[in-house]
Amino acid sequence: MGKHPQVRRWIAKNRKMTKLLLIALGGAAGALLRYGISGMVYQWLGPAFPWGTLVVNLTGCYGIGLLWAFSEVFILPSYVPPLIFIGLFGAYTTFSTYGLETFNLLRDDQLLLGLLNLLGSSVLGLLCVALGFLTARLILYGGGWL
Repeated sequence: MGKHPQVRRWIAKNRKMTKLLLIALGGAAGALLRYGISGMVYQWLGPAFPWGTLVVNLTGCYGIGLLWAFSEVFILPSYVPPLIFIGLFGAYTTFSTYGLETFNLLRDDQLLLGLLNLLGSSVLGLLCVALGFLTARLILYGGGWL
């Protein structure tokens, strides 16, 4: 059973907890990566445009696409998907998940659903940001756009 049979037994007995711990571990790493990378990019290019966020979103999309393609060819250990795809990339950038899901819909010839996800997340996401902002303004100040 290997060098650590107690650990293996605990993991087998507590699969759900193990998955949550893997997601949390990956999430912590992803959040730290996001903070570090976007901070370095902002220092390098300045804050006039959200370059840090753009770099994080694009590198996250590239990374999740690269690793997803490998996961379709190679058998990954069961701990990798929650650790990497949910935890790491989930905290690094949810935009990468959005990109992957939209890509998979389009790749699977689900053009309408792919476009709906593309436009829905972009347009409705922006509208929800504005709605949240306006709601807070109404609560705090009784109105006002800015």
